[in-house]
Amino acid sequence: MRKLEDHFCFLMYVTARAIQRAYQPELAEQAITYPQYLVLVLLSEQPHLTVKSIGHWLDLSTGTVTPLLKRMDEEGLVKRQRSQTDERQVQVSITPAGRMKRAAISDLPETLVTKGQLTDEEWATMTQLVHKLMINLK
Repeated sequence: MRKLEDHFCFLMYVTARAIQRAYQPELAEQAITYPQYLVLVLLSEQPHLTVKSIGHWLDLSTGTVTPLLKRMDEEGLVKRQRSQTDERQVQVSITPAGRMKRAAISDLPETLVTKGQLTDEEWATMTQLVHKLMINLK
């Protein structure tokens, strides 16, 4: 039987939590949560998405994404609007305030580079392998 520290899933779980803790001071300064940060990053890359596609990208259910986006809409970070062609779909776009908040924390990933102490080659290899694993497990 494998020891706990030999379970890859455990290592990923603890690492993901550590990343969120490392990001927390800057996220708190901007008064946003980690999931809100991910939405801002996504909408900065693709300014107009449906609730369903945001859920797909973030691997979250519509029931989780909808309240998250509602709060972000109330805070003026995104704008939600029913599609004119299909009222079942809700279009989400980033607002100027959302873009400003995203820009304010654009260097957040550098926290990992600094604290992670990995070489550029190690980062590239790790990112490629974890991405491959993520795609294959979906």
